[in-house]
Amino acid sequence: MRRLGILCGLALLLGACGAGSGPAESSLPAPSPTFAVAGPDPTPGTLERHVGASLVVAATTDRFRIFGTPSSRTGRWYTGVNDWDQPLWLPVVAQRDVGGELWFDVLLPERPNGSTGWVRARDVTMSTVQDRIVISLHRHTLVRYQDGRPVQHAGVAVGKAATPTTPGRFFVWARVGYQDTDGPYGNYALGLSGFSKVITDWPGGGRMAIHGTSDPSIAGEDVSNGCIRVFNPIMATLIGVPMGASVVIRR
Repeated sequence: MRRLGILCGLALLLGACGAGSGPAESSLPAPSPTFAVAGPDPTPGTLERHVGASLVVAATTDRFRIFGTPSSRTGRWYTGVNDWDQPLWLPVVAQRDVGGELWFDVLLPERPNGSTGWVRARDVTMSTVQDRIVISLHRHTLVRYQDGRPVQHAGVAVGKAATPTTPGRFFVWARVGYQDTDGPYGNYALGLSGFSKVITDWPGGGRMAIHGTSDPSIAGEDVSNGCIRVFNPIMATLIGVPMGASVVIRR
């Protein structure tokens, strides 16, 4: 079974069971089996010039090379898919022409948060995404934008003081579903490219996510281990956010 390794779940289990002591985090039962969720992902080679559109790229082969600088002779190999064999669409943060060859500086789904690397344009296909998510931690809100316009607002739960949600710019790294919609991760999860700054030894290395919850009362609370929790009916609409879409988490 592939595991997202996301951070939340314990506080929700305790809330569902009432006050009292609960199981240690290391002894929590594994979530129900996950499954990849398909959706309207970027179309290779399609560059729609809408307001607010972001340029993303994906590998044209199973592996591609990431370079520290454009025109570098040495690079490291990178897998072009995530743990569920979904193609990685990487946001472009800069581009440069070096001797007639186009290079892209892309955001990477690895530690430290904000890591980037250069790819050759000939090794990737380009596309655009119109979706963007902005999360305000102090307001406990999630706003979804399409074509630069806000189209959806939701109240959310965020990380508690000991395990805060990490602010920064990230992107949708995976989209998975859960069979037990009343479980710790709800119905769906958008796995993010970023990681907790305080949790490193959990499965997946402490990767953050936006995921569902069957408890609507926790919206506005600081209760999670770093993830963003969204009421299941709202999460069901967010699962349509494409791979590679930007997720900005603000203090």
